[in-house]
Amino acid sequence: MTQVRRLALGAALALVANAAQSFPDRPMTMVLPYAPGSGADAFSRAIGEHFARVLGQPVVHLNRDGGSGVVGMRSVATSPPDGHTFGLTPMTAIVVQPHMVRNTGTTPDNFAPICGTNENVLSVVVRADSPIRTLPELVAEGRRRALTFGSAGPNSLPQLAVWRVQRATGVDFTHVPFRGDPPHLTELMAGRLDFSASVVSSASEFINAGRLRLLAVFSEGRAGDYPDVPTAREQGVDALQFSQVGLYAPAGTPEPVLDRLEAACRSGLEDSTVRRVAAGTRVVVRYMSRADFTRMIRSEYLAYGPILRELGVQPE
Repeated sequence: MTQVRRLALGAALALVANAAQSFPDRPMTMVLPYAPGSGADAFSRAIGEHFARVLGQPVVHLNRDGGSGVVGMRSVATSPPDGHTFGLTPMTAIVVQPHMVRNTGTTPDNFAPICGTNENVLSVVVRADSPIRTLPELVAEGRRRALTFGSAGPNSLPQLAVWRVQRATGVDFTHVPFRGDPPHLTELMAGRLDFSASVVSSASEFINAGRLRLLAVFSEGRAGDYPDVPTAREQGVDALQFSQVGLYAPAGTPEPVLDRLEAACRSGLEDSTVRRVAAGTRVVVRYMSRADFTRMIRSEYLAYGPILRELGVQPE
């Protein structure tokens, strides 16, 4: 390496170090790529408030829903890679949607993962006055008549959980996609849908109020707040669907800045206030380090290609 190149490299490294030391030097933006009003929304805002406390700059929360998370996360990917803009999202926009829509700009290569924050426990719910009380009963009813269900978006992970039920049992349900969980849960309670595929935290308020009934969850274990509700597999239906939520910065964000964001994430998930909000909204905290989260996202992205081809999905 020539002397000129060594000097140039040293100057570049010094700029990165200085940027990290001064970060953040203005308000930060946390993009939430789903509709406001869910339990997940309250949890994400609690994390943002913790970031503001420990990093010394306010955090602006921006809900930008649409495209099963693509609209909001594309805005993150195209933001300056300086750590001041990041998104909190389930995996869908990163590992599923790029297989379905060309040039989404939201593949794993477009992001620098910061940390995993929580698991979105996925579920099936019906109205509390429904005669259906178990997942096998839902399947049996689906064989007798056409049933409609809502989800947070086309090929969202809750919808894919129901697809796994269909693949395992041979039953067919009619999917009605919405933009986020609150709209389709409202339609379900109004009697215009037969059931919903939802994140448990989004439906918990209505479950606890006796307006909805939880039939099954798609995790490996039961939901902690609903220990009497068996998983799909415990009910004889081989349908497992995992959904990790996490924070993402744009690709190219300097490593020292990512280190500070990851540290804030880790301490936030240990913070008593954030934990209290998580407990109150039935959010299952599941921290993953930046390295582990990055590996998981890349692995899931590769895994969903064959799954979606089996579904007959062709990129648009």
